[in-house]
Amino acid sequence: MSITYVCPHCKMTIGHIESGFVSEEKLGFHSLTLEERKDIITYNQKGDLVVRISCDYCQDAVSHNPELALIKNPLQ
Repeated sequence: MSITYVCPHCKMTIGHIESGFVSEEKLGFHSLTLEERKDIITYNQKGDLVVRISCDYCQDAVSHNPELALIKNPLQ
């Protein structure tokens, strides 16, 4: 199983973990609510985990322009 971190705004791949087993606790997923998990974690066609987190550039843009958070893909 692999885990890919992707920015939901610009779709840039932020990171990738290729591992046979990585615990949810080690990744911090255990601290997410069910709704947060639903919003952040998905699976691709191969069954690998895709985690949606904002990249530094998009996070900075949204923090300086909060109205961008209301747009589905503000930086595309």
